[in-house]
Parts: sequence; structure tokens; C-alpha cells
Amino acid sequence: MKNTRNVIYVLILPLVVVSGLVFANREIKNETGRSPKPLSIAERKASLDSRKKWEASPDGIKYKEWEVSPEGKKVHASHDKIRKYIKAFTNMEAVVTSVTFQRANAKSSGPKWLIVRIDGEEYMMQFIPKDFQQLNNLKVNDKIIVRSRSAGYSPNHPYLIVSGDYIERNNKILFKRDFSKNNGC
Repeated sequence: MKNTRNVIYVLILPLVVVSGLVFANREIKNETGRSPKPLSIAERKASLDSRKKWEASPDGIKYKEWEVSPEGKKVHASHDKIRKYIKAFTNMEAVVTSVTFQRANAKSSGPKWLIVRIDGEEYMMQFIPKDFQQLNNLKVNDKIIVRSRSAGYSPNHPYLIVSGDYIERNNKILFKRDFSKNNGC
């Protein structure tokens, strides 16, 4: 009798452990595996229609012309050079080439720009004045480490605009963007 009970316990114990693992794995998948709901055909069509409308607008035409121009092709090629670093959010070695860049006709109270060279290409990083204060000690030719989560194109800017999410010099963090304050934007 006692032997039979032990056999039953030995058979039930693995069943309980496996069930617990399966249940825990299911909860983890539910928390992390939620993908956005696929767009319906109508939503995809509406999105495509709005894109086509924008492409037909004066701004869209200007952007398309810029994309095929030598300047636009150069910016796209510079993005291709650093895409893998952005995707993996890994270190890029950079050299500061300008800390005083301002766009033509821009307000002095507007965004501040840091221009850096990475792998022989120039890139722009935009900061609000408050964030730029942390970078005031940077000088031309300083070597820094940059990490970025994204980059953007604009026909109004001569270089690819890279988000400066993390900047360090001599193993000291100069700037680290806090994504908890703005919902990751």
C-alpha cells in the first residue's frame, strides 16, 4: 500500500512540474509575444491612399526629387553604413566636427546640433537646448562613443539625422536619453 502511494507520487510530481512550466511559459509568451493586430485590407488601403496623396502634394514631390538627387542618395548611403549599429543599439566611434552648427534662418533659441563623423561620413544629432547643456564641454576633434535607436531623412538637412540616445567620452557618460519620461519617443 505504502509502495503504491509512493509510485503515484512519483508519477504525479513530474506532471505537476511540467504543467507548471507550460503554464509559466504561456504567461511569458502572453506578456512579450503580443504583436500588433494586423491591419485590415481597408486600413491598408486607407494608409496607402494617404501616402499617395502626400506623394502627390508639393512636399511629397519635393521629397521624392530630393531622394533621387545626389544629396539624397548620399544621405541614404550614409544610413546604410550605420544601419546595423542602430538596429543593435551598439557603440559607434565618432569624432566631433561641429558643436555650433545652425540651420540657415533658424532661431537661436531653437534646437542645437552636434555634427559628428562616423566611418568617414558626417551625421547630425539634434538636441533641445536643455539636453545640449550636458554636451557643452565637447570640442571639435573630440572622440566620442555614440549609440542611437533611430535615424531620419530630411531634404532640409545636409546629413542624416541620428538620434543621440547615448554619448560617452573617455568612458564617462555625457548624455543618456531617458525614455521613461516620454513614453519611448
